[in-house]
Amino acid sequence: MDSQVLVALALSLVGGLSTSLGALFVILNPAPNLKMLGLLQGFAAGLMLSISFLDLAHNAINSVGFLKGNLWFFAGVMFFAFVVNFIPEPTIAPSSESKNKKHTGDEGGKDVMKKHQRQVLFSGIITAVGISLHNFPEGMAVFLGSMKGLRVGLNLALAIALHNIPEGVAVALPVYFATQSKWQAFKLSTLSGLAEPLGVIIVAYLFPSSLSPEILEGLLGAVGGVMAFLTLHEMLPLAFDYAGQKQAVKAVFLGMAFMSASLYFLEISLPKEMSL
Repeated sequence: MDSQVLVALALSLVGGLSTSLGALFVILNPAPNLKMLGLLQGFAAGLMLSISFLDLAHNAINSVGFLKGNLWFFAGVMFFAFVVNFIPEPTIAPSSESKNKKHTGDEGGKDVMKKHQRQVLFSGIITAVGISLHNFPEGMAVFLGSMKGLRVGLNLALAIALHNIPEGVAVALPVYFATQSKWQAFKLSTLSGLAEPLGVIIVAYLFPSSLSPEILEGLLGAVGGVMAFLTLHEMLPLAFDYAGQKQAVKAVFLGMAFMSASLYFLEISLPKEMSL
């Protein structure tokens, strides 16, 4: 393997594995109550919406034009609107007691909590997928930056590392709440960050010969559409249910502002001829 690719891989691991730091922040603290979970789900929804609209879709429109960029974005929306029909909703199978209407108050409370946990786990998995797709082009940026010099690649990797910590929190928190397993929360959060070195490998060995920049930007715009749909379909309703509409909306905009600032500082760390 080329030494420059090895350097880029190492730098992308620094950035990608910072999601693990976010996971550590979650698992070293007690599991939150439902209201706090709703607020943090709203914050995570804000992160995802900001990535979708202000990063992926925005870059696609700038790269391939307004019409094509929007077509790619809404193709992603329609694709996942179709796919989600085949994803089973997290519900609870009725037990023999429920069929006979012999549930006690405690049993009913346990069923409600199980339903909450399944919904939250589903949301956490969706967040992990979305963050992984977002981290993939960041790995590409680290590779291209490191090709310009170690200083550029290192600055970019450190900026991405800071940017990825709250993403690790957004993935680990719902998984920890739903499973009460520190290992599962840490593992899923870490795996979402490993999409970054995967991006390095693909851009180093496949991108130059197999995929045009225009198609790549269009696909990332479609990813933005998928992320927007998943956020509005799964994460936002949970935030409203658990934290209340007013508080959840505030958390969403706080998450959007945080991610927008993060994307800005990430952008200014890049050379002028590069962008995410």
